[in-house]
Amino acid sequence: MRKIIIDTDPGQDDAVAMLLALASPEELDVVAVTAVAGNVPLPLTEKNARKICELAQRTDMPVYAGCSRPMVRSLFTAEYVHGPTGLDGADLPEPTMPLQSQHAVDFLVDTLMRSDDGEITLCPLGPLTNVAMAMIKEPRIAGKIREIVLMGGGFFEGGNVNPAAEFNIYVDPHAAHVVFASGVPITMMPLDVTHKALATPHRIAAFASLGTAAGHAVAGMLDFFDRYDMDKYETDGAPLHDPCVIAYLLEPDLFSGRECHVAIATDEGPTIGMTLVDWWDVTPGEPNAMVMRDVDADRFFALLVERIGRFGR
Repeated sequence: MRKIIIDTDPGQDDAVAMLLALASPEELDVVAVTAVAGNVPLPLTEKNARKICELAQRTDMPVYAGCSRPMVRSLFTAEYVHGPTGLDGADLPEPTMPLQSQHAVDFLVDTLMRSDDGEITLCPLGPLTNVAMAMIKEPRIAGKIREIVLMGGGFFEGGNVNPAAEFNIYVDPHAAHVVFASGVPITMMPLDVTHKALATPHRIAAFASLGTAAGHAVAGMLDFFDRYDMDKYETDGAPLHDPCVIAYLLEPDLFSGRECHVAIATDEGPTIGMTLVDWWDVTPGEPNAMVMRDVDADRFFALLVERIGRFGR
């Protein structure tokens, strides 16, 4: 069993990723959830994380609030995609489980420093601010982390905020630079993979057909989430980004890619937030990430439906 910490900014796709992890206790021991500002501001992301834990009937899961803004830049959010709550499309009650009092960055440092080397995998689903700030506060945690499996970036697919940058990296490129330069093993799920995992109406209907509270919530969230990207990309479904991180931990053979050197553009200008992926090995930089490019989308969605279907049994 792999111990993980989910660092997230829910977001409908973050919510589905959390549910997938919490539905898989045989493979994943979710130590905690840490929230960061991203898709919506921090007061909403930490609340949304608790809502999803309660939907999964995991009121015992500790949730920590972290950084409310990027390391250097002003916060850029995505209500235009996710709605004003971040979880539009699902009518979830206000959470009753408590928010932990410790700051997420301090929690990450304390927990990793107490752990054995290679014991905990970090799963960032949003901007990398919390993880980078923890590395800056205590550089020794880099040697403790087993792996970082993250959703972020893009290369052949371009960007989804500007022509060059994917949202998570664009929001805090300086944090991304810290993480990609840390020496920690990284597996990266860029837009090149997630744009092949489309939540089509047929696939969304499979969640609704589960007939459970979780199934209806996922179907409602994805139906709302789909509208913006379906219009933008003129496809019959929107990319389901963040669950790719958790699906990789459960069934890594769903994905394929290669080891690459990845650098982050941090200079202000039209390319800020770009992930410079050396796919063709044309620079002297040593590989620092396993960069995924392909996914078996049918098997991916079959896994999601099967695991989400466990709630309410």
